Amino acid sequence: MLVLATDLDGTFLGGSDEDRQQLYRLIQEHPSIRLVFVTGRGVDSVVSLLNDPRIPTPDFIIGDVGATVVDGLTLEPVQPLQAEIEQLWPGSLVVGNKLKDIPGLQLQRVPMNRRSSYFYSDHTDMEQLQLSADALGCDVVVSAGKYIDVLPPGINKGSTFRKLVKLLGVKEDDILVAGDTLNDLSLFRTGYKGVVVGEAEPALIEATVDQEHIYHAASAGCGGILEAFKSLGIFTKYDLALTWN
Repeated sequence: MLVLATDLDGTFLGGSDEDRQQLYRLIQEHPSIRLVFVTGRGVDSVVSLLNDPRIPTPDFIIGDVGATVVDGLTLEPVQPLQAEIEQLWPGSLVVGNKLKDIPGLQLQRVPMNRRSSYFYSDHTDMEQLQLSADALGCDVVVSAGKYIDVLPPGINKGSTFRKLVKLLGVKEDDILVAGDTLNDLSLFRTGYKGVVVGEAEPALIEATVDQEHIYHAASAGCGGILEAFKSLGIFTKYDLALTWN
């Protein structure tokens, strides 16, 4: 069994049409691949993807930058993981009131749970933001040069995925993580094999360039994942084969 834990935008939803079709078909034709979406999106924003027959149905969805974890089929929370995260969150209203007067910070109008997401700019007082987050006992994740996520303490994509792996009893050698922006960095810090796909955020490449367990692909999105499958011997190890139109 192979567990593929992948970011969505720029990763599993990225790359050429041909590369996306090949990877999606590979997963659909090989039930031994267990798929986990690990995304900054809220689950509500992922639902439309689940209605697209071309996109494989994930076994699990980790959303809200790690603050939500649900079964991919039923969309029911994975317990006790979800309850543990819930207990750590001070509440969106509390967070919003604490951060509302920080210059240059603009709330994102997207579905979100157990996190507060903002746009930032060169005018944002990052020091004041960090001090306010510290006072709340929350963590701050910055990505793509414009996004900020305020999260429960110790919660991120990587921490939630590690807890899910432990709950499922998956062997670490049977895991591949994939991403393209700084909010995926925690995934790569789990120690699992990983692929930073082509056209990734330069800051993520810089942060992972010396990590032997991380493959840096030339191809973007799904092409980068397929490239890693080949380079890391995953096709052979799990007896996977691509089919062609």
